[in-house]
Amino acid sequence: MNAVITAALPVFALILTGWLAARWRILGPAATDALNRYVVYLSLPALLFRAMTQVDLAQTAHWGFIAAFAGGIAATFLASFLGARRTQSALTDRSIQGLAASYANAGYMGIPLCLALFGAESLAPATFTTLMTASVLFGFAIALIEFDRQQAPSLRATLLKVGRALMRNPLLAAPLLGLGWAFTGLELPEGLDRYVSLLGASASPCALVTIGLFLAQTETSSSGPGVFRLVAGKLLLQPAVTAVLAFYVFPMPPMWAWTAVLMSALPIGTGPFMLASMYGRDARVTSRAILVSTVASVLTVSLLVAWVSAHPLS
Repeated sequence: MNAVITAALPVFALILTGWLAARWRILGPAATDALNRYVVYLSLPALLFRAMTQVDLAQTAHWGFIAAFAGGIAATFLASFLGARRTQSALTDRSIQGLAASYANAGYMGIPLCLALFGAESLAPATFTTLMTASVLFGFAIALIEFDRQQAPSLRATLLKVGRALMRNPLLAAPLLGLGWAFTGLELPEGLDRYVSLLGASASPCALVTIGLFLAQTETSSSGPGVFRLVAGKLLLQPAVTAVLAFYVFPMPPMWAWTAVLMSALPIGTGPFMLASMYGRDARVTSRAILVSTVASVLTVSLLVAWVSAHPLS
């Protein structure tokens, strides 16, 4: 229970702060977009860049961790993708449904939670999950959508569009640049390190407040079976599959295994909503699924945090 109070409660309290700030109109209607851009383009990339410059490359080659987390994503994406066939005939809509069920809120919510629960040692695995979610999974969904939108499907044209989209993603570029710096074996200059440290320190609170602002603007009515299918896949199926793979199939340190499970158990991030809006699809189901999964995760994530705290991490 102490871990829930010290780790999970502050995270959800910051989300509630953002929600109240929007409801009480403390921040204007443009605050959500402005704060979201600040997090995506400045503070979170700084945090990810600095985290990757400090990793010990010899101790972070845990391919089992990547396989376990990716396996949970793949199983959940496929289940939702196939389950959407009854109501969605277009590949684009089914791809967004698959993405929504497997897209964890890793960068905005997962990193702050891991830092609070596991400390700085969890930043490397948490960063890898953010990379896989915001880049690999997001890129795969974009590839399916672009392939569907091509009148004469062309693999080359699709790959070029996906490549351009990913290259413009700061959540991919920043950690890759940091990883490249780590390969040099050099330390960041003190002034630069202090700069990215200060900028990155604002990522967690700003990201969590941004979630609250977004949720305050999300419609809450008409949560049909499609919404609950996405929420169940995200909060139940994905962490269950990841846990089996992390603890019984692939070898890895206990803290990395628990980080994989915790990150897979997070609610749905805003990526699917952004993608649905960008391609002109009905974003109401994804926005409601984000809201319902975030509210439900107050219980599910808190229970998981209490369970993790009862197990040794070494």
